[in-house]
Amino acid sequence: MSGSPRHSRDDVSDMALRLLDEYGLPDLTMRNIATALEVRASALYWHFPNKQALLASVSARILGPMADVRVEDMTVSEALRGLGARLRECLLAYRDAAELVSSSLALGLVDSPVRPQLLAVTRRDGVPDSLSRVAAEAVMHFVVGYTFHEQQRLSADSFGLLPAAESLDPQNASTQPAQSGDFEEALRMIAEGLETLSASARAGASPGPGDRAAS
Repeated sequence: MSGSPRHSRDDVSDMALRLLDEYGLPDLTMRNIATALEVRASALYWHFPNKQALLASVSARILGPMADVRVEDMTVSEALRGLGARLRECLLAYRDAAELVSSSLALGLVDSPVRPQLLAVTRRDGVPDSLSRVAAEAVMHFVVGYTFHEQQRLSADSFGLLPAAESLDPQNASTQPAQSGDFEEALRMIAEGLETLSASARAGASPGPGDRAAS
């Protein structure tokens, strides 16, 4: 085996994503990735200094389709809800994706795909950046956590650990009525909160704790 890498950085990330979807995050080891690529584990370090860097690359691939959301002609509320819905779709596309992306976000290895797009819309409408950033973080934390729980339940169901009445269909996880209704309602509440605070800020009368409690 020669000293030069046999595969590109993209090859390694692609294989890691395939193994994640097929076997899950616990089995996504450097050894297993290298075995699938028919190289020694040390060859992977030509492209990634450590496992966390590789997982961050996989996280970025999972989040990649977020860039396709066109928010230019959306209202702030439409953009926030559209970005949240698309993020959930990206995470549900791969097994254990929410857990993996959560780890990469927590370590600062990937950036929020919601923040820049939401900022572009809110700045257009004169919404303070501080409020937009908080809303973007709320969407990221809510969607990643919500989807993580969905995928945990799907995993438990695959092992027969859920009661029959609660059994889930992986093909329809993103469209089951009760779950989708709760998810969309939560995004709507975040959007309405942003709109309310933005209106107060634009009017120069940011509400204090007493005002919020009375509203």
